[in-house]
Amino acid sequence: MKFETYPFEKLTQLLKDVTPNPDLAPMSLTIGEPQFETPAFIRQELCDAAALLNKYPKTAGESYLKEAMRSYLKQRFGLEIADDQLIPTFGTRELLFNFPQFYLHDLADSTMAFPNPFYQIYEGAAIASGARILHLDLTPENGFQPPIDEEALSGCDLVILNTPNNPTASVMPFEAMRRWVRLALEHDFFLLNDECYIDLWLKGPLPSMLEASLAEGNSEFRNVAVVNSVSKRSSAPGLRSGFIAGDREVLREYLRYRTYVGCASPLPLQRAAARAWADQQHVEGFRAKYRRNFELAEKILGVEAPEATFYIWMEVGDELAFTRELYRRYNLKVLPGSFLGRNGVGRGYVRLALVYEEEPMREALERVAAFIREWRMEN
Repeated sequence: MKFETYPFEKLTQLLKDVTPNPDLAPMSLTIGEPQFETPAFIRQELCDAAALLNKYPKTAGESYLKEAMRSYLKQRFGLEIADDQLIPTFGTRELLFNFPQFYLHDLADSTMAFPNPFYQIYEGAAIASGARILHLDLTPENGFQPPIDEEALSGCDLVILNTPNNPTASVMPFEAMRRWVRLALEHDFFLLNDECYIDLWLKGPLPSMLEASLAEGNSEFRNVAVVNSVSKRSSAPGLRSGFIAGDREVLREYLRYRTYVGCASPLPLQRAAARAWADQQHVEGFRAKYRRNFELAEKILGVEAPEATFYIWMEVGDELAFTRELYRRYNLKVLPGSFLGRNGVGRGYVRLALVYEEEPMREALERVAAFIREWRMEN
């Protein structure tokens, strides 16, 4: 297997011969990792459960964790999810990498589709599965929405969507989500939506692909599943708590597969994660922080806030030169869009992650704004 170099490794190579401005403290807007403190009640639960480290966790997840996840789906989306329609996972990265390998293993000449640009795990999973890749190019012309080519999709076995989207911050309209469910049923491909940013809405709650499935009369979620995580919503990426929910027939076999993978979450993490999933109030505190950050971005950079996520997908021209010079002059790192896409998609953009408290965020944005003024004058 030959995997593409990871975006952050590419960034290191791009900047390796650049000496940043020593008069400014280093700052980075590259990684989608919330820099806010994990809420105290979650941390306390983790400490209180430390004695459980002497026990092996179940692959299927403890009942209290599954109940908390099902409670979250009920409170947040009004979804009644049965026990066998949900599997807790060790975050979503491992799930997004190994689910395609499980699902495509027995299929000859399989094809997997996903948005472009993308979270690189999708591509790695396709490579590991030996699948042909169909890119769904997200461009300004299509509003950064995955295009629909029914002839191409009719040959797909697995389609991964990601709404709200990383890196473009686009959000798919509900009617478009319903159409994707119809396509999954009509062309018999499995549709998996990565919903890890769905609770970071800025203008109003967003629907799940499972709701779109129900709206299409697909109450058993045939050919449909979603994944989600506490990493973004609870500022708790270290808990490594995610889930997949949807088609019980597929999940039944996937759970059996997972018993061999060996990635069950330690019990203290499950206890803490259960508290995080069951509580919805603390998430509003983080949404308020992101709203404030986007208010700063609108004031300082003149950009419009998206409907969700904590990303700015900003057009800059030569994104590689922009990234190098921003680092050189202002000791600030951003991620070039071409590192997140293929075949030229993403070129000309940079991704900024607004993941800090207000004052560091203000300083970072002011550095970007100062550099943009210089950049425009020079180019």
